[in-house]
Amino acid sequence: MAEAERRPAYYAASPGGWRDWWTLLHPPYTAWHLSYVVIGASLAPKVDAIRLVATLLAFFAAVGLSAHALDELHGRPLRTRIPSAALVAVTAMGLLVAVALGVAGVGRVGLILVPFIVAGPVLVVAYDAELFGGVVHTDAGFATAWGAFPVLTAYVAQASGLSLAALLGSAAAFALSYAQRSLSTPARLLRRHVEHVSGSMNLADGTTRPLDESVLRAPLEQALRAMSWGLIALAAGLAVARLR
Repeated sequence: MAEAERRPAYYAASPGGWRDWWTLLHPPYTAWHLSYVVIGASLAPKVDAIRLVATLLAFFAAVGLSAHALDELHGRPLRTRIPSAALVAVTAMGLLVAVALGVAGVGRVGLILVPFIVAGPVLVVAYDAELFGGVVHTDAGFATAWGAFPVLTAYVAQASGLSLAALLGSAAAFALSYAQRSLSTPARLLRRHVEHVSGSMNLADGTTRPLDESVLRAPLEQALRAMSWGLIALAAGLAVARLR
């Protein structure tokens, strides 16, 4: 099996040095979930660029940094060589930055933002550390924390309230994140834990095709790539339309 095939994720760089930090960021997935922030903000009647940037920075700190660093601490799924102390520091720093940005926004948005400031760190720690018996560390928990929650938070940061549009947008993000989890879970299993798959598919026309790990994994990762780029493009289009 080629070196790229043995990596713990299709976007993972070669191990060592700064490449470990790149891998830790889960670039396509971080961008995917930041797209929900842009989508949620774009659903608001008016879009304030400063509030949007602050919300993006808060979610980058909480999800891109803290959540992924905490996840790597829990079993080293990405097989990075980043010291545990550095991962702990990144986790704490990311949550601190996210909370600080949220607190700074309360004066402009209102007290309605406070529950979201509290819920954010709780979701990060509960999901990645599998607290409360792992009830958050499920497909539905993932879809809520990394899909619906960013949409709702970004909308509230813009509109200082909720609306039917925000709830429908969060439902769409929940469904897309649920699909992401449904694809990524078997893809990770095949990449990180399966050593060998053998078999064949007998087609109705009488032909036989070999079946191995790459055949099973390829459509899953192709779908994840396409979905990540699609959400990023949609968010970029909405940002251009609403901020010009």
